Amino acid sequence: MDPKARPLTRGKRKIFMVSINTTSTDIPDVSAALNAAKGESLQYRQIFDQLAPHLPFSEALVISSLPRGGLQIVQPPRLREVLTRSYTREMHTHDRLTWQAISQGHPVRASEAWAGGDLENSRFYREFMMGNGLAFAVAVPLSAPVINGYPGAVHLYRTAAEGDFNDAEIARFEQFARELDDAIVRIREQRSPELQRPSDPIQHPTARQFILDAHLHPPLPIADPAVLENELREHLFEDARRRFGHVNGHDTADRVSLPDSRNDLWNFRVVVFRSYPALGEGHFVFYCLQPASHEWAQLRPADFAADPEIMRLLPAMKFMAEQFHRGPTLVEISKTVHLSPFHFHRRFTELLGITPKHFLLDCQIEQAKGALLARDKDLVKIASECGFAHQSHFTSRFKQATGLTPTRWRRMALEASNGGNGN
Repeated sequence: MDPKARPLTRGKRKIFMVSINTTSTDIPDVSAALNAAKGESLQYRQIFDQLAPHLPFSEALVISSLPRGGLQIVQPPRLREVLTRSYTREMHTHDRLTWQAISQGHPVRASEAWAGGDLENSRFYREFMMGNGLAFAVAVPLSAPVINGYPGAVHLYRTAAEGDFNDAEIARFEQFARELDDAIVRIREQRSPELQRPSDPIQHPTARQFILDAHLHPPLPIADPAVLENELREHLFEDARRRFGHVNGHDTADRVSLPDSRNDLWNFRVVVFRSYPALGEGHFVFYCLQPASHEWAQLRPADFAADPEIMRLLPAMKFMAEQFHRGPTLVEISKTVHLSPFHFHRRFTELLGITPKHFLLDCQIEQAKGALLARDKDLVKIASECGFAHQSHFTSRFKQATGLTPTRWRRMALEASNGGNGN
């Protein structure tokens, strides 16, 4: 421990009060630990413990946007339940701090996220921060804490007695976040090579979450559908107009497949929030481009260490990714996580943003796409290996899922991968 640090104990939490008299952003021992990280998961609790002597805080959180729409606290493990419960129930819709950090691409203090003195009037400050004894916060963006295309942020919080974060501390925190980002990417690349089987040569945008207000304007530059192909974007706007015309008193969520100019279907989880104060006034709709099945299958329970319920569900996703070809039943799948079929289906869909049925179909379609591009098997063989009853069943479900027949999809995909030359 830094000899200038003196640990204080408040309840069960140890808080490090450190005198920082240097502007260096280097934290050698923390940097070394992140650079040496290997295996399938990062040890967030250990990482934050190593950070504490150099950068004092009372709470540290990693928050990620997710394909189900909205935000989720994902780290660290053993986080106080009162924090995760209140955030998941409602406070995520008031978390302007995370969205501002993501949108601006640099550190943001809570006082800056709610400019003009609005911080103390916000529910996030009154209920989430002050309600848990926290007075100051700073967030730094992370490119993809859990899933590529879904950004997030790492937060540090202090009590009123500890004071706000100064510029030198924020610079140090930003350097830490960059190194954490690199470690996350490295850990993800080390996971199960057999699950890393991208089969679709069609280029998808880096961003996967698009948000519109009731006037069809993006509240944040990073959530602008302008990056989508023109025809796909127009279909998205048309779908949004229809949804805003039927907003009732409840948030709604479902899955929609929208075609691009090639008639290739893009699958989105669509969530309409009747209120999302973190982004502004009125209704908002989130279009979340769904990850491929191999990306889902790479997730580990440790990725959601702050949420035991999601941790419990993920082994079922791994089971489905391994067994999809034989068509496991919902009863069989739910048994792997010791839940009733009804409760498993409801919570799996709500927390992950995809139904078990759609996940199984996505696994089948992804394997079929890989086999189609390999061009070493006929359609009958591909249908059998992917778990379809017969070739006509395969063709029907494939067209339903992609908008194209297997043969036409292969031709389009090969043309895309060869720069327009289908040979």
